[in-house]
Amino acid sequence: MTALLAITGPIYLIVAIGYLCVRAGWFAKADLKVLGLFVLRVALPALIFNAVSSKTFTDILQPQYLLVFTAASLITLGLGLAWARWVRGCSPSQAGIIGMGMICPNSGYVGFPIALLTLPAVAGMGLALNMLVENLLLIPLTLMLAARGESRAPWHRLMLQSLRDLVRTPFIMALLLGLLSSLLGLHMPDVVQRMVNLLASASAGVSLFIIGGSLAGLSLKGLWGHITPILLGKLFIQPGLVALGLWLWNQSGLPMMSSDLQAAVLLFSAMPIMGIYPILTQKHGHDGLSAAALLVTTMASFLTLNALLWQLKNLNLL
Repeated sequence: MTALLAITGPIYLIVAIGYLCVRAGWFAKADLKVLGLFVLRVALPALIFNAVSSKTFTDILQPQYLLVFTAASLITLGLGLAWARWVRGCSPSQAGIIGMGMICPNSGYVGFPIALLTLPAVAGMGLALNMLVENLLLIPLTLMLAARGESRAPWHRLMLQSLRDLVRTPFIMALLLGLLSSLLGLHMPDVVQRMVNLLASASAGVSLFIIGGSLAGLSLKGLWGHITPILLGKLFIQPGLVALGLWLWNQSGLPMMSSDLQAAVLLFSAMPIMGIYPILTQKHGHDGLSAAALLVTTMASFLTLNALLWQLKNLNLL
């Protein structure tokens, strides 16, 4: 157990440092916005480009990984939307935001560092595969669902608008450039590669610090009814469905993924909500709910991730 805490401990300690620095007044919330812009527009794109461009195109095309993760995410989203609309009576916009929280893991800043320490051979590949599904399907889909609650435009027009908005963002540009570089087999000059590596390595620590700082001063009053299903969906239902999908695939007699990749897709799916969740939901007026959900899932994931790592270790998958 000590070895597992040595893997996850530094990640959550940086989150705690960010929280304490803001609580102590050493950083203001406005300072975090500046750091957030650096992560969103510079460091995160560098990380995404590095993860995708460093793999061959055949490495990125892992149909079982993509299918299992996508299917589990869409089923989780459907359950979340049904609960939000028919049980809680949420607006379509709020239901879309709740669904996003249940299916979009923090692959880059929590998942990748943990995978790098536990599954180094496939950490970059897992990150690249997750980024493809999250950025090209899950985020546009949930943003479209949120926008549909505020507009009478046809769903396909809203989906295209969401995709257009995302394509203009630096991290999607980096993803597409990384895919192009991987497809064409391009290699950057050493000086450029080192620069990208430096920016990518800066992203994890800064992002975790921002997550911690953004959690300071949040109130959970009156939000537990919405937060609880997000917590259950993100940390239990989505990874549970991924595990079920892997078991069904392995029982089917179809070609199987390596055990490392199976562990990777399960591990990435069990991450807390992505750190940019409140940023993406801000324009829909649900940033308070999303920030509170981010706080609770990040804190709870310390226990659930260590439990999952312990289980994977017992199954000799790590």
